[in-house]
Amino acid sequence: MTPQVCVGAIAIHAGRLLLIQRTNPPSAGEWSVPGGRVEPEELLIEAVVRELREETGLEGVCDAFIGVAERISEHGHFVILDYAVTVLDDRVPHAAGDASLAAWVPLEDVCELPLADGLAEFLHDHGILRTIV
Repeated sequence: MTPQVCVGAIAIHAGRLLLIQRTNPPSAGEWSVPGGRVEPEELLIEAVVRELREETGLEGVCDAFIGVAERISEHGHFVILDYAVTVLDDRVPHAAGDASLAAWVPLEDVCELPLADGLAEFLHDHGILRTIV
């Protein structure tokens, strides 16, 4: 199984985190940050902005690197590089691409959703969520 390089866009605005509900495996039906595979010859920051736009319809700017997550399942080996993102408009997100839903979720409500494996821990470890219980 060859590892695949992926990116994630972590956008926080007014105490809310931008999340999408995934349509396809891995983590189909679960909530995660917008993101996906890096395309050949695509810079990581370009992939972050593209995935944000494809899955939510929102334009953004890639900011600082937050951290790396690694997931291995029957669907593949994914190395995910997560970046902070500043969303440039205040439109309501519109789910598209690999997202069936997209929403700004208050930080205190994030853990009430069925999250992709390891997301709550990652967000807590990087100071985005205060508690994960």
